[in-house]
Formats: sequence, structure tokens, C-alpha cells
Amino acid sequence: MSAQSAMPTIRELKAYENQQVTLNGWVYNKRSSGKVRFLILRDGTGYLQCVAFVKDVPPEVFDLCDRVKLESSVSVTGTVRLDERAPGGVELSLSAVALHHMAEEYPIQKKDHETAFLMENRHLWLRSSRQVAILRTRSEIEQSFRDYFYDNGFTLIDSPILTPAACEGTTTLFETEYFGEKAYLSQSGQLYLEPACMALGKVYCFGPTFRAEKSKTRRHLTEFWMLEPEVAFAGLEEVMALAEDFLVYVVSRVLDRCKEELKIAERDTTALENVRKPFPRIQYKDAVAQLHTLGSDIAHGDDFGADDETILTKQYDRPLMVHRYPSAVKAFYMEPDPADPSLALCVDVLAPEGYGEIIGGSERIHDHDLLLRRIREHGLPEKAFQWYLDIRKYGTVRHGGFGIGLERTVAWICGLPHVRETIPYPRMIYQLYP
Repeated sequence: MSAQSAMPTIRELKAYENQQVTLNGWVYNKRSSGKVRFLILRDGTGYLQCVAFVKDVPPEVFDLCDRVKLESSVSVTGTVRLDERAPGGVELSLSAVALHHMAEEYPIQKKDHETAFLMENRHLWLRSSRQVAILRTRSEIEQSFRDYFYDNGFTLIDSPILTPAACEGTTTLFETEYFGEKAYLSQSGQLYLEPACMALGKVYCFGPTFRAEKSKTRRHLTEFWMLEPEVAFAGLEEVMALAEDFLVYVVSRVLDRCKEELKIAERDTTALENVRKPFPRIQYKDAVAQLHTLGSDIAHGDDFGADDETILTKQYDRPLMVHRYPSAVKAFYMEPDPADPSLALCVDVLAPEGYGEIIGGSERIHDHDLLLRRIREHGLPEKAFQWYLDIRKYGTVRHGGFGIGLERTVAWICGLPHVRETIPYPRMIYQLYP
């Protein structure tokens, strides 16, 4: 490639030292000092300081550097210089600037803005360096999810978005009309994975899920992404081992590949570096007893609230696995513990630093009659679950899996106080625009 035709991205510029290049991007910032003008260019891969000396560029270029507004789209041409003081370790000695579009006065400035204003302008807020860093980290986390299961012999199964029945309780369903019948937006792909694991052994799905929870907490979205593996011939112990190995892989990979992004997000990675095997494992009853010693008034039989999870996880330096919750607070499909049928063979993985549950999993009921009884006890429509019961008639086996919420995982790994920054366009109880 000749110097004249080189059009790399900012991320690639170190390989072009002393060469003339042209880059496309947007003006992220600018400043002036005497006879020098500085433009900070962003192109989605990084940030580049472009320097124009009055004696080195035509008058119209120097004038444009003064006039150009933030977020205007431009092409810049110049010579690449290594400079460790500059963003990314390189800067560009400008020789030409071509304007594609002069932006209007950009509404998001350096000053602090109210959260409501930023959410109303989410389509523009995405351009800020912090949001770019978070979304890049999200992308890496998503890819690590897929790579882990691909590399470990799992088959991807695309579960439906429209379903005839509930998976996680009927009170959080989004209902829609479906050619004269009622249909619901999926709460989980799990029920559809169970037949698939009987065909393929180890499967997973990864896609959007929907919960009509009237919740305004920092941990909840009404639309979020969830990855769910399901494994034939697996019990609770295998499910916990899989969740542990998976989380260690994801965190290690992000620490390795997203150093700059985590730095921009101002994430102290010390706590993440402790995410190593083995994770501490305690039974629900022991967790409740521990919470009582720490001042919680939780009653035995209650599910954990956000405060309980926060208090509990502060005692550990890595994710905590709490298993064998009371069946009464868990989903209908969870296998009872043979040693105490009032307990479910389930596990919640609680992230440290107060981020709460990021994984929920269990061994599934594989006995047809027991599952039918549970469906009736929960008041669920038997007709809608006939296909689900069917798989307990033809070579039924122990099986289990878990679900991990992507947005909560991103919030934890990036150290974010609220899940609204973990997804490009968050959907919350009072947020549907943009």
C-alpha cells in the first residue's frame, strides 16, 4: 500500500509512523494555542490528536480548524508521528482537512448534565468516550460468551421470542395478540432448550428477553439479553462447575482485551483480578444465618433482596454461589432436593461489590408426573405446556442449566452504578424513547 492510498483506522496508526495517511471521523474536541490548532478526531476505534501549524497548512485549512464544530464529520490528511503523550501514543501533523458535514451546536457539552437529559439524548450520548468504552466492553463480553460455549462443544439454539406460556411467572409477561390468540414476549429461552439438549446434548441460546416488572431499581430492565446453556445428564454440581468455569473465562478475557476501555470507564480492576476458582459455595440456610449475624432481618424462607445480596457478598472477594433455596421462592421446573424436598436443587451466583445475582440456574425436573403436579400447583395452563411435558416421556434424563443476564454482567465488570448504561437503548418502566 502506498503512502498516498493509506486509509487506516486510528487504532492501526502506530504501524504507519512517518507515513502520510487519510482518516475519516468526527471532531470530538478542539483547542487552540497561538499559531497552532488541535483537533481531536474519533473514528470509533480510538481518538487522535491532529495538529495544524499555521505555517504548514493552507489558510483555509487553518480557518476551518477554528470554525469546525464538535461532532462535524471530516476527513483529515497528514503525517503520523509517534508521541506517547498523545491519546493512543500517536498524533497527526495535519496537511489537509475536508469537511463532510458541519454539525449544529452539539447539545451534550463537557458540563454535567442531568440523567434524564442524557437518556432523552441517548442516541447522541453514545458518542461520549465513556459510553463508547462501555459498549466496546459489552461487545467483548458478548463475544466471550459465544466463544466459550462454541469452544466447549455447545450448539447454538435460537429460541423463539413469541411464546404461548410463561417461564418465570405470569405476573411479568408482556402480552400481545397473535392471530386471535394470546402470545407473550419471551421471559427466557430455557424451556425450548430442554428439548434441544435431548437432541444435541449441550446447547445454549443467546438473545433478548422481556420482563414486565414495574421495577425502578438500578439492576432492572424490561428488555435485556440473556445467555442460557442447557446440558443433558447434568445435575446441580455440574451446573455450578460450568457457571464457575465460564465466569472465570469471561472476566479473564475482558481484563486482557479491554484494558483501555476499563480505564476510560474508571474501573478499579483489583476486585476483578480475584475472580478465580474456586468460588465459595454456601447453602441458602447458611447464608440466611450469616445474614442474621450481619444485621439483616431476613426471615428463613424469604428470597434475598438487593440489600441482602449486597451485605452477603461484601464478605467475599469473588462471586458467591448460594444453592438449595426453598422451592416456594423458585420456579416451578426446578428439581427438589432428595434430601429435603422443600428445597430446590438450584444456585444463584452473586457478583461481588453489591452487583447481586448475575446467574440463576438449577437441575430441572425430569419426572413427568412431578412436573405436571408443579404446573398445576402454580396455576399454569396445562395445554400450553404439553410439548414441555412430552420430553419427560421419551428417554427423560437429569439435565440442568443456567441463565446469565448480559447487562448485569456488563455493569459488574465495568463497575457501573446502573444498568441503563450497559445497553445502547435501555428499556425501563418509564423509558421507551429513543
